[in-house]
Amino acid sequence: MAKQKSKFICQQCGYETLGWLGRCPECGEWNSFIEEVIVDQSAGKHTGKRISDRNCLVPQSLAEIENLAVERLDLGMSELNRVLGGGLVLGTVVLLAGDPGIGKSTLLLQAASFAAERIKKVLYISGEESAQQIKMRASRLELQTENLLIWPETDLERIEQAIKKIEPELVVVDSIQTVFCSDLASMPGSIGQIKEATARLTALAKGLNIPVIIVGHVTKEGSIAGPRVLEHMVDTVLYFEGERHHQYRILRAIKNRFGSTFELGVFEMQNEGLVEVKNPSQAFLAERPVFSPGSVVTASIEGTRPLLVEIQALVSHSVFGQPRRIATGTDYNRVNLIMAVLEKRVGLNFSQQDAYVNIVGGIKIQEPALDLAIAVALASSLKNRACPPGLLVMGEVGLTGEIRGIPYIQKRLHEAKKLGFSHCIIPYGGERGRRLVQEEGLDIMEVKTLQEALDIALI
Repeated sequence: MAKQKSKFICQQCGYETLGWLGRCPECGEWNSFIEEVIVDQSAGKHTGKRISDRNCLVPQSLAEIENLAVERLDLGMSELNRVLGGGLVLGTVVLLAGDPGIGKSTLLLQAASFAAERIKKVLYISGEESAQQIKMRASRLELQTENLLIWPETDLERIEQAIKKIEPELVVVDSIQTVFCSDLASMPGSIGQIKEATARLTALAKGLNIPVIIVGHVTKEGSIAGPRVLEHMVDTVLYFEGERHHQYRILRAIKNRFGSTFELGVFEMQNEGLVEVKNPSQAFLAERPVFSPGSVVTASIEGTRPLLVEIQALVSHSVFGQPRRIATGTDYNRVNLIMAVLEKRVGLNFSQQDAYVNIVGGIKIQEPALDLAIAVALASSLKNRACPPGLLVMGEVGLTGEIRGIPYIQKRLHEAKKLGFSHCIIPYGGERGRRLVQEEGLDIMEVKTLQEALDIALI
């Protein structure tokens, strides 16, 4: 007879203890412990089964290890391949997270369908939708392929057996919160179940050298549901984000053992599914107003890609005692800091003004290179003076009002020239002191202080 005992696990950081605690000693979170029943198997059975026997390894010199080329699987979308580092590496485990209804299942169904047309078999395991529901989505997206196998299943043991028997070349699990292991007494979606399912799927992927993509839910704070250790167990972590009322969707890599981190892919949600946006800078600037106070274009670097976005600011007299401050798409505290610098170093008064800052298109950017553009947009709206057409602004603002250097200026300037901009305001001294290559037809103006930038930008 299996003996049962309990342990308590922190939902925030995964800290385990045998007794309940009001506050987690690891992360400091209050009331974060949940009880989980553990089944002690008397036969000594271990749930983390080895998939295949491996040769005994011995320590080797780094120079003796053979440098093998990494084989990648094309998923049919250049934006998705870009974020993954050029394609899906065989034997890798990818965790895709995003808000409900953002399009995770649509993205993976399209990618799985494309892959199934070029390889032998793709197994799509769904624990949240029936086969008929997936068929309805595939019909709407006009996806038809015989090599794509759909299987509504949540039992981990049956999933392992099917993967070994079918031997697919790609496995998609939607989602990991629905998969359960019968060896554990806890409910599906609990911390123990998520860790066990991810660990065994990872061992399966490494042992059989097949890529596995698992979908993860997110909490109301926007982080991946489950213990933080879940992100350390997988090879790649992707976030699929965007406003549900905007058509654009952003795919980010925040961890990638086989490619660049913080790479970005842009998609547009249409009736036929997710469509790649080949030139996101042009798409984000397509509806930009001309000669409108408070509108400024800046250049950001997301991974290896320069991205031009429009920053809009609206400053109006406050009718309440406490002025309102709202920032959408960027850091709220950073906007307050920039307004404080404008008041202290430039002499602009925001004490009786409501201020709203928005990055157009539903995209979220935290890069300090946006500081100068935010400052110019706020000053432009306050003074009701528009920036000249064809102007691009970028730079980091210091607390003393100086404009500090930013990386990859050359890439940003090249993207600005490609999209038809004629003037650029950048920090003095080039790219971290390196000499800039002049872009033909692009007037580059270097500034040292915030006051200099405002004198040039506001006509």
